[in-house]
Amino acid sequence: MKRRLSLVPVAIFTIFFLLLNAYALGGLQVLAPQTYVQPIFWLVVAVIVVLMITAVIRLQSREPDQFFMLAVHAFIMFFASELLFVVVLLLNDSYRLINAGFHHFIFPPRAIVAVEIGLALFLFLFFAFLYGMLWGKYAYRVIKHTLYFDDLPKAFDGFTITQISDVHAGSFTNPNEVQKGIDLIKKQHSDLFVFTGDLVNNKAEEIKPYIGHFSQIKAKYGQFSILGNHDYGDYVKWENDLIKKGNLQQLKKYHQELGFRLLLDEHVELEKEGEKIILAGIENWGLGFGERGDLQKALINTKTDEFKVLLSHDPSHWEAQVKNNPSKIHLTLSGHTHGMQFGIELFGIKWSPVSLRYKHWAGIKEENGRILNVNRGFGFIGFSGRVGIWPEITVIELKRK
Repeated sequence: MKRRLSLVPVAIFTIFFLLLNAYALGGLQVLAPQTYVQPIFWLVVAVIVVLMITAVIRLQSREPDQFFMLAVHAFIMFFASELLFVVVLLLNDSYRLINAGFHHFIFPPRAIVAVEIGLALFLFLFFAFLYGMLWGKYAYRVIKHTLYFDDLPKAFDGFTITQISDVHAGSFTNPNEVQKGIDLIKKQHSDLFVFTGDLVNNKAEEIKPYIGHFSQIKAKYGQFSILGNHDYGDYVKWENDLIKKGNLQQLKKYHQELGFRLLLDEHVELEKEGEKIILAGIENWGLGFGERGDLQKALINTKTDEFKVLLSHDPSHWEAQVKNNPSKIHLTLSGHTHGMQFGIELFGIKWSPVSLRYKHWAGIKEENGRILNVNRGFGFIGFSGRVGIWPEITVIELKRK
C-alpha cells in the first residue's frame, strides 16, 4: 500500500521543532554553560528527528510497525516534556521583558530558579510518560457509582452493571496484564455486563488472540455489546468494499464467540421478579465519527415511561439526541474519549486535553433527569500508554429512591 507524503507540513514542523529546541537550549545553558552541553543536546534532537522522519517515510509503503511506534513515542515523550519546559521559560522571559521595559534591548538574565523549575517539570512529565507506557496502560481501576431513580422498578433495586469500553485489542502486547483486567471484572459479580464499543483498532482479527480472555466474563442477566467507530474498519485502506464488509461480519461473529449479544439498533427486555427494564444499543453515532445509529429504531415498541438503559459509544450522541428525547432514557453508557489517555484527576482537579472536544468526557453527568456515564476505556490506541487517566472498569448500582 503506497501512501502519498506531503513534504511541506513535514518541513514546516521540522523547522518549528528545531527553533523550539534552540530556544530550550538557551534556557538550559543558564544551568550548564559548558561547551559540551550544546553538541550533546543537538545530538539527542538529531536522533529524534531522524527517527521520526525515517518512520514517516517508511509508513508510505507499509503498515505501522514496532520501529514506527518507537519513533513516535520517543518524539511524544521528548516534545511534550520540552513544551512544558519552554512554557516556564516563556513566562520568565515575559517577566524579564516587562521588568526591563519594552523600550530596552537589554534584559535581566534568566532566573536560575525558573530554569530549574522548568527542568524539573520536564523530567517529571518525561518519566510520567515512561511510566504510562510501561505500566500505566494496564493499571486497571474499578470505579463505582450508585445511581438513584424515582421510577426504577422495585425488583431492580440494587441491580448492578459492569461496563467496559474501548478494548482496542490490536494495541495489546501483554496478555498476562490483560488477564488481570479480566480478573477484576469477574470479581465484581455484577448482574449485567456491557461493552460499549471499539473492540478492535481496525481489523476483526485483532481480537482473536484475546477471545479466551474476554469470553471468561459472565453475568446472570447476560453480556451485551455495541459497535464503536473503530469497529467498522474506516481508518485503513481495503482492497474493495466487499473485503471491508466481510471484516465487519467477521467481527460480529467474534462478538458471538466472546459470548456478547451485539445490539444493533435494537433492545431487549431484562426481567426480574415479574418486572422489567429496557436495555437498548445502537450502532455508532458520533459527531465527526459517523452517524450510523438509529435511536428511534432501537426504541421501537417501547413505552415512553419505561425504565431504559442505552448503550451508545460516543457521548456526543447523548448531547444531540438522548438527553432531551421525548422517550425518557434514564441511563446512557458510553466510552470513546479514553480521557485522551492523558490528564489529571487529583485533589478535585479533573482535566484532559479531550475536554476541548467533548463537553463531558469521563464519569457521571446528570441533566434533565437523565444520566450519562462515560467510561475512560479499557485499552489504548495511538499513544501506547496512559498518564493520569487510567484504564477503567465501571460498576454501577441502580437504586430506587
